[in-house]
Amino acid sequence: MQYRNEGIEKETQLLLYAKMLKPRMIEEKMLILLRQGKISKWFSGMGQEAISIGIMAALDSGEYVLPMHRNLGVFTSRDIPLHRLFSQWQGKAGGFTKGRDRSFHFGTQEYRIVGMISHLGPQLGVAVGIAMADVIQKNNKVTAVFTGEGGTSEGDFHEALNLASVWDLPVLFCIENNGYGLSTPTQEQYRCENLADRGIGYKMESHVIDGNNVLEVYKKMAELCKSIRINPRPVLLEFKTFRMRGHEEASGTKYVPQDLMDLWAKKDPIANYESFLIREGLLTAPEISKMKEAITKEIEENLQLAFEEEPIQSTISNEIIDVYEPFEYEEVKSDTLTKKIRLVDAISEGLGQAMEKHHNLVIMGQDIAGYGGVFKITEGFLEAFGPERVRNTPICESAVVSAAMGLSINGMKAVVEMQFADFVSTGFNPVVNYLAKNHYRWNEKADVVIRMPCGGGVEAGPFHSQTNEAWFTKTPGLKVAYPAFPYDAKGLLATAINDPNPVLFFEHKALYRSVYQEVPEGYYTLPFGQAAFLAEGDMVTVISYGAGVHWALDTLKGHPEIKADLIDLRTLVPLDMQSIYTSVRKTGRLIILHEDSLFGGIGSDISALVVEHCFEYLDAPIKRVASLETPIPFAKALEDQYLPKNRFEKALVDLLAY
Repeated sequence: MQYRNEGIEKETQLLLYAKMLKPRMIEEKMLILLRQGKISKWFSGMGQEAISIGIMAALDSGEYVLPMHRNLGVFTSRDIPLHRLFSQWQGKAGGFTKGRDRSFHFGTQEYRIVGMISHLGPQLGVAVGIAMADVIQKNNKVTAVFTGEGGTSEGDFHEALNLASVWDLPVLFCIENNGYGLSTPTQEQYRCENLADRGIGYKMESHVIDGNNVLEVYKKMAELCKSIRINPRPVLLEFKTFRMRGHEEASGTKYVPQDLMDLWAKKDPIANYESFLIREGLLTAPEISKMKEAITKEIEENLQLAFEEEPIQSTISNEIIDVYEPFEYEEVKSDTLTKKIRLVDAISEGLGQAMEKHHNLVIMGQDIAGYGGVFKITEGFLEAFGPERVRNTPICESAVVSAAMGLSINGMKAVVEMQFADFVSTGFNPVVNYLAKNHYRWNEKADVVIRMPCGGGVEAGPFHSQTNEAWFTKTPGLKVAYPAFPYDAKGLLATAINDPNPVLFFEHKALYRSVYQEVPEGYYTLPFGQAAFLAEGDMVTVISYGAGVHWALDTLKGHPEIKADLIDLRTLVPLDMQSIYTSVRKTGRLIILHEDSLFGGIGSDISALVVEHCFEYLDAPIKRVASLETPIPFAKALEDQYLPKNRFEKALVDLLAY
């Protein structure tokens, strides 16, 4: 291994050695503790230390880094107290996740480290969002994100690179190519000679670096960081290295040929660099011994602190409370001036006024800038707020949702428009596994609203007509709003954007231009979790939301003899069950109408909860009315048959006759 130390100060060369030595010695201790059953799992980075250390030495302390399993050196380089790392690995309170996640699945704003999730791809998009926030805020910073060669086969990798390239964002995409994705060798993963060659397709600067040569890593990274802070751009880096132990300790290395293990053992980044420093007269054997003694002492003292911690304790209420970032709703009352506008206008107005109120709010989506979105909700926004805050995106829902998370991490707010709610399926993973879980895992908010144009009745077929709210109402950590009227839509959208938690905001396309209402011209908010009573009676409780509310209103209008409580839920998470209970205890009958499919829809949970809490008040079985158990068809006659609108009247009459 050839080391070139020209231009690198002696102190820096010695510091790089010390920084590599510490994670190696910690790992050696962890392997002992693993065998003793004192930690449950370990992902080894032995043999790869030069990458983390070289990169971290080039980054400023205020620059974000998004590491992986084998990047212990990232955490030690930021001088995180070792007892906190040891507590994290033992699932104790002194760690970073309150025992809720393990090993390196954590982040910490204090040290500008963003935790990974097992679905590796989304963190690449998160880095894109963090870098975007730095550019908008003119911070002149670099963001570094790690992945393995296995992760480069995921769609999120390509989406993130493309997005960073299109927007010229200062991201260092760091691939640790260690030869195997668990047991799958690289020749079974991709066909290009170097993964860095993929940068060509994105017109992105790229480099192949000897990942076991700490001086080479450091020099290239220092050069790039200095340049990128002045001239923001993404760079793709492939670090050639090797994993000297298993994917995790339980998997072993039997699938690796012994001659390959022997070859890479000779390339050990610490042993080789140590020999180099000794040859150069920069380091002596006594100095090495003294350094190791100090690290050993630090490890043992901090381990003792972690061992002395009691096993973590919690309560059910604490666990539930921590799912969401605390949010105190601030009521802003509407002014007296109103105008009669459509649902689509109310959403556009509310979004525009939120942009004026929150100067750190960014809107992203396909065709939302100059074109104004396919439903024209953001028409004129580009001229009003500029291209940095109103961003057309490529067709890459997963990376855009992840980037929204990155914006939130770096102090901004984000609204993402799904062109159609159906398309969220290609961004499903970061919604349910990143946005939803981050606060519970490591106390990090997800200040993101995802707008979801949804619903049938417009003859748009199976891929543009779904109302898929049930995908998200069962995912802890998300909030879900589904207004039926312009007044509610504007006020609830303002609250959704104020709320630092992730919100799925459903907007029914068939209502966009068909429903009018007097709506205040100024900014106002409405609370989540408060249903609206649109009619009151004592014969039956009718519950719905979205387009179903209008179907129920039409039906009741045709049956003036039916005196019903008609409840518009408005938000599905949080859900106003108390209003439902109160009504059912009065009427003794309940019918739930929603456009979503019957099985697994929110009506099922409402029904179950009412049975659990109000069974003795019921005078008839609860009735649910919903769409057919089929995909939504295109032809009008088939769509009319699919939707529950025409079945609701009979179900209501039958329930009253029971």
